[in-house]
This record gives sequence, C-alpha cells and structure tokens, in this order.
Amino acid sequence: MMGTFGGALEARQIDASNGKLTAEVTGEVETEEGVLVIRRIHVAMRLVAPQEVKEAVERVHGVYAMRCPLYRTLHNAIQLTSAIELVTPVS
Repeated sequence: MMGTFGGALEARQIDASNGKLTAEVTGEVETEEGVLVIRRIHVAMRLVAPQEVKEAVERVHGVYAMRCPLYRTLHNAIQLTSAIELVTPVS
C-alpha cells in the first residue's frame, strides 16, 4: 500500500523518495477455532513535505487504495485502513 501511495505522490511531483515517506504497520489477530487469523491491518504513513502539498496529499490518500494491488486483493477478507501524517521538513 505504501508503494502505491508513494508512486501516486511521485506522479503528482510530490517527493516521497529517500525516506520521506515511511510507514508503521500494525495488525490485529484473533483466534478462530484455535487458529490465529489476521482480521485488521492499519498502515500509518508519515510524509516529510511542505504544507503547500497537504491538500494534494490528502486527495491522493482518499483515492489510492483501489489502485493498490494488495488492497484490491485483500480488502474483502481483511479490514485494511491507512492514515497519512504530513510533517513539515526541518530547515
């Protein structure tokens, strides 16, 4: 999901390379008939970029998932969510 999001940002000339886009992924597992089953995955992304791109970043975040092969493959089986935090670069 992060790769698709980063590619969508780059297509809009928003630099997501060289560690500017990072993510922390958490999953929630439940037991079903004695078997561990992944139920939810959340991808918390962080982008270091100027505030001027905030609107574009939020717009991309709102639509990128259905263009992501991983999301399209799994979203009916597992709850997949993501969030984006924009961090102003330090001068």
